[in-house]
Amino acid sequence: MSIDILAEGSQILNSSHEELTTWMRKAFHKRREVFGSDLFCFSPTGYPYEIDSHTQKNPHNFVSLSITGIGCALSCEHCKGKLLQGMESTPSPETLFSKCQEIKKRGGEGVLISGGSDSQGHVPLAPFLSTIARIKSELALKVVVHTGLVSPDVASGLAETDIDAAMLDVIGSDEVAMKVYHLDNGVADIERSIDLLIESGIPIAPHILIGLNYGKLGGELEALAMIAGKNPAAVVFIILNPLRKTPMENVKPPSPEVVGKVLTIARHGLPKTPLLLGCARPMGEHKIQSDKYAIQTGINGIAYISQEGVDFSREMGLKPIFSDTCCSLAPVMIGKTSA
Repeated sequence: MSIDILAEGSQILNSSHEELTTWMRKAFHKRREVFGSDLFCFSPTGYPYEIDSHTQKNPHNFVSLSITGIGCALSCEHCKGKLLQGMESTPSPETLFSKCQEIKKRGGEGVLISGGSDSQGHVPLAPFLSTIARIKSELALKVVVHTGLVSPDVASGLAETDIDAAMLDVIGSDEVAMKVYHLDNGVADIERSIDLLIESGIPIAPHILIGLNYGKLGGELEALAMIAGKNPAAVVFIILNPLRKTPMENVKPPSPEVVGKVLTIARHGLPKTPLLLGCARPMGEHKIQSDKYAIQTGINGIAYISQEGVDFSREMGLKPIFSDTCCSLAPVMIGKTSA
């Protein structure tokens, strides 16, 4: 049984630590009932990752590619294009296909195709659609696409490529969408894009950034409530990670307990939907504690999990399963293990 995300979710946000512990216990029980004991631990190879329990086997297994290089006209306040710097530049259809051929030859499984947005929030995917279709049909790679906002033509074009998942950021507050992403009419445009992708039959893994409002909550529950009515393939949560040389570099990210509250609401609100804790989040002790909260709230998978998180998951009776791929592919993996 799910909860009313906005009404009962507000109660959880305002709960004491003891009350939260009770809510988390119920959330974890729901997760075990629906999904069993597998905890998927993702480590896409855009970044090196090694803990005692796992070492990446092939640095070319799942690579992040940017079709705009480091360029992004949207220039969001929390990023300013910094996240694109960790991706390999493939600024033309020819370079995109050539890079994917290279990844395939080196034994890679797949790619994330991303890029910066134009001033309206659209990643310029249209010139790359036929190439993406070739990557799927000729190279048989797994392909996840970070779409940004989409037009009807791009949504239908993406559907014809047979991609494995689409991801886009979901914001539930017009004020935050304007202040941080510089988008007019942000919430309505985001919802329209989600609907277009779903109507086109594309599995979606929408992302919610906890603390996007300069470290404070602002629209996360509204975003979650919007998504809950769309039957997404998965929902990915990321946490504000203040980056140097951005307007948010000195912002304090939301605490691990606040993260735990949001994830608890998500599990109670979407009891049968795979929920993931994604790549982008603070490091160090914050990461360790957030991993532990995520596990207690019934998360299905964690990207770049800490060793402490792995150990804690085993204490909770879960079975870590490692995959050097993108967490947006979790629905496929969950389907295989539950078959």
